[in-house]
Amino acid sequence: MTSALVTCPGCGSVLPAVDGPVHDYMTSSPACWASFSAILAQEYATPALMPIQWLSVDTWAVQHPGDGSRRAIQSVGLHLARLMRILEDGLDAAAANAEMQAFASRRTTLPELPPRPGYAVTIADVPPTDDPTVHRAAVEHWARATWDAWRDQHATIRARADNMKR
Repeated sequence: MTSALVTCPGCGSVLPAVDGPVHDYMTSSPACWASFSAILAQEYATPALMPIQWLSVDTWAVQHPGDGSRRAIQSVGLHLARLMRILEDGLDAAAANAEMQAFASRRTTLPELPPRPGYAVTIADVPPTDDPTVHRAAVEHWARATWDAWRDQHATIRARADNMKR
């Protein structure tokens, strides 16, 4: 017996259907939210994976742009900026997070970025594994592919990220 598959309206991943909750304002299927929650649980439970946790959070958030509300627009902008600071600038996750939190606390409004039509790599491409090296490589691939999908907005995101430091 095969289970039904569902396509996530946010990232486009195709996963076995599950009943359950979804994020409050980020657009996803219950299956995608459940997969993301499982990855976070694994990362929190495995000290060797904690340094990669922000990449998982940022990548999933960026791929699930949300309901068009201010908080959803801010979320995409801030998570893209933190992805850039980690992936392009080599900032460690704690420092990149501190920048993002400081910027968010100023209550600056970010304009909405044009949505992506889909993603070549999604959470469905991060296999369940107990091997931290395999998990880290899969998350980094997912994050880099997602960052690359925003190539046409890199200059805009760079300007925002530079503003986060001020």
